[in-house]
Amino acid sequence: MTRTKRTARTTRTIRTGGGLSLRVDARAGLVVLLLLAVAAAASVALIATGDFPMSPADVLRTLAGGGTPAQDIVVHDLRLPRVLVGLLAGAALGLAGAVFQSVSRNPLGSPDVIGFGQGSAAGALVVIVLFHGDPFAVAAGAVAGGIGTGLAVYLLAWKKGINGYRLVLVGIGAAAVLTGLRDYLMTKADLVDAARSMIWMVGSLNGRDWAQVWPLLCAVAVLLPLVLGYGRALRMLEMGDDAAHALGVRAERTRLVVMACAVLLTAAATAAAGPVGFVALAAPQLARRLTRAPGPNLLASAVMGATLLVGADWASQRLFGADQLPVGALTGMLGGCYLLWLLFTERKAGRV
Repeated sequence: MTRTKRTARTTRTIRTGGGLSLRVDARAGLVVLLLLAVAAAASVALIATGDFPMSPADVLRTLAGGGTPAQDIVVHDLRLPRVLVGLLAGAALGLAGAVFQSVSRNPLGSPDVIGFGQGSAAGALVVIVLFHGDPFAVAAGAVAGGIGTGLAVYLLAWKKGINGYRLVLVGIGAAAVLTGLRDYLMTKADLVDAARSMIWMVGSLNGRDWAQVWPLLCAVAVLLPLVLGYGRALRMLEMGDDAAHALGVRAERTRLVVMACAVLLTAAATAAAGPVGFVALAAPQLARRLTRAPGPNLLASAVMGATLLVGADWASQRLFGADQLPVGALTGMLGGCYLLWLLFTERKAGRV
């Protein structure tokens, strides 16, 4: 059976009362539901993990308002914000990675490869090292660094439009420059700021509270529907600008809007959780393999990113216990292995 026949067989058309129709891929919808279930289970397990042990039943009872005063404090004040930051940051990174990989038509086109994550990290380090800023100022610096890097990469890659490979190459160059800037800032930092910078650069969910949740929630609540609204246009762009124009898609405007959203999502996630590596690279690829659906798989990538980050944070606590390995260190190790495997498969397929 051909890929086209398989896709047609798993796609359903829903007609609304106003004469509109909505195409829904049954397999992709099932994958999203299963990933949501896994993310929910991992979230409950993560809330139950720590120095104050709780069972999943205790967690669910406390979330419903029936826990003891001690459980209520542990769950609502200490652990729930950490889990929510993990879910939201993972969803933001997964969605941003799907956008950049779709725009560049390259599996390596993710924010942590083409410089946007490094831009956010450099902006935060400038605030830490040069201005000794508080956490709010560090978050603002990360957002400003990400936006500035995104604008610079877009302008440098522009030549009568944006070419995917040119975008990736310019982004890799920007990442190298920003990594050098980050290392230079570290040599200028005093001992306290250097330690603070190193802890932040690893990427961690430790100590996250509601002050990080609300700004990230607002960013995801605004940008996620906006990007999903461009899902059809992104699918058309993957066929090339000429085909997209023929189908009524304004290619450059679509590319600019979704890239701006992806940069903001990356910056917001980095500001809240630090530069957590490789989630944006792996989540869209894993989502595509599970759904087996064409197009950018935006919603599946977002849910996959949330599942990966919360699952990695739970694994880092269960495997390393009191050592509290930052989640960014674990995703970096696993993501590096995944990147090597991806390069091997792409090379074997003759695409690199």
